[in-house]
Amino acid sequence: MMKWVFILGGSSGFGLATAKLFAEKGYNIFIVHRDRKAALKEVENDFEDIRKKDVLLVSVNTNALIKDGRILILEKLKETLGANDKIEVYLHSVADGNIKQIINSSENILEKESLTEEDYQHTVNAMGISFVTWSKLLLENNFFSKQARIIGITSEGSQKVISGYSAVGAAKSVLESACRYLAIELAQFGITTNLINAGVTDTAALRAIPNYEKILAHSKLRNPFNRLTCPEDVAKVIYLLSSEYASWINGEIIRVDGGEQLTV
Repeated sequence: MMKWVFILGGSSGFGLATAKLFAEKGYNIFIVHRDRKAALKEVENDFEDIRKKDVLLVSVNTNALIKDGRILILEKLKETLGANDKIEVYLHSVADGNIKQIINSSENILEKESLTEEDYQHTVNAMGISFVTWSKLLLENNFFSKQARIIGITSEGSQKVISGYSAVGAAKSVLESACRYLAIELAQFGITTNLINAGVTDTAALRAIPNYEKILAHSKLRNPFNRLTCPEDVAKVIYLLSSEYASWINGEIIRVDGGEQLTV
């Protein structure tokens, strides 16, 4: 039986770093991503580098949040895993949210775009509810191994106010609540569920936040190691959580930031 890692959002950032590390450790990789045609060449180059590590990598470029996308992914999983192979690790690393203020403070408040109800719904679904949706789909289709690990990515923004981060912060709060409930309900199947609260990382998702340069500079200054968190830092902890020695860690939010969030 071959070991597989299933990654939602695996073409960049934490997802790609995790795919690279697990490939080095001999895991096969199944990546779901959503990239425009212009970005696919670079994405495929990264995927080819992973395949050179003598592992299998299957990728599906589709929207995992809609019915047609889910059907496509599940069909490809059935074809790939066959009757014997199982998913050892499911990483939810989706970064698909709206970065806007709830209310614009400018005088021309009606002329500037602010968060709509649809923005909130989309963001919470993409970055929060889909964590649960895909956990259920993988379980119901018998894709998990008997000691599978489910891991998601949260952030400091679930507890603190970051400009323009309201919808994403709400989604992360949903994610954290869902983690606790999944941890209890999936324990009967031998599956653990945990989240990583990553320090500020220079990713494409972070660069969508207004004044992200100030966030990067401040985070580097307040980090006791005087550097930002890297995707590779997070990938290493995800690998640690996949080991047999982490089997009793369940329902936890683990900070991976070098101590950054201990300071102001």
